[in-house]
Amino acid sequence: MGMIIEDSVRNATAYFWGESLDKEKAEHKAHVCYDFRAAMRPLCAPQKESSGLEVSTAILRGERENYAVSNYVAEFWNTFTNVVMITLALLGIRTSIRHKHGKRITAMYIGLLVVGCGSTSFHATLKYTTQMLDELPMLYLCGLALYSLLEIDVKIVHGMKVPILLALFQISVTLIYLFWIQNPVFHQVAFAIMVVGSLYLAQRRLNELQISKETRRTMSRVHIIGELGMWGGFLVWNIDNIFCHQLRSYRSYLGMPLDGILQLHGWWHIMTAYGSAYLIMWAHLIKLARLGHDHLFSIQYSMGLFPHIELRQPKKID
Repeated sequence: MGMIIEDSVRNATAYFWGESLDKEKAEHKAHVCYDFRAAMRPLCAPQKESSGLEVSTAILRGERENYAVSNYVAEFWNTFTNVVMITLALLGIRTSIRHKHGKRITAMYIGLLVVGCGSTSFHATLKYTTQMLDELPMLYLCGLALYSLLEIDVKIVHGMKVPILLALFQISVTLIYLFWIQNPVFHQVAFAIMVVGSLYLAQRRLNELQISKETRRTMSRVHIIGELGMWGGFLVWNIDNIFCHQLRSYRSYLGMPLDGILQLHGWWHIMTAYGSAYLIMWAHLIKLARLGHDHLFSIQYSMGLFPHIELRQPKKID
């Protein structure tokens, strides 16, 4: 998932995605550290080198060891940790389609899948275009969650007013971010507004339900795990930004593959993948409870690692 970087280093080696750096700087593996002040400055548009080769055009700042593992993947760990989010999204899509839980629930899981794929493409290439594929779908996913929670019943209540207003808001944010305020703070504030709105509405829907204590405990547990995943990931992301030099030194000492333990941006991906998936499952369970079907489903785990909502298995009778 995205954070805003700027990689101004160039390498003479023509990598798969068109990066090029001089040999001396290549030895430093194109690392740059997070600059909090840069977040407050307007950021420049993508540029081309005079040679015609496309350079790294992302507007992110962070500790980076680009192409350290492969010439085909800019950030190895940050790319492949997105497998967790993609897997969780696919499991959710399968469940919602198999049991006909509605297009709105399916759309939320599809949104999570798009975020995971966008983050994968960005960290593999470090291009401005793929950075937008990473960041903007996060807003759209929150919009889908808001709409699904507002129209939680089978029958549409608010007509076209809600989707039109949400679409106008998100189109406006997208255009402003692309062409006017190319500043990470703007994106973060817009995203935070959408997240807070979604969580507030989910809690409000939950309070409206008349459900058993067991179901309420399950929903509370799912909600808490989701929140811990998101806030824990946010904490790890900031530690990675603040202590980037020290972490890079430790990673260099450990070497592959042990350095993956200290790839905190990758851990941010994993933690927010679980956090996002659990919060979507929370909304999913609220929808099932609203329909009176909550007793038929439970949280189950594929390979013991990937949670998803599935039909309860009937108890065996000896």
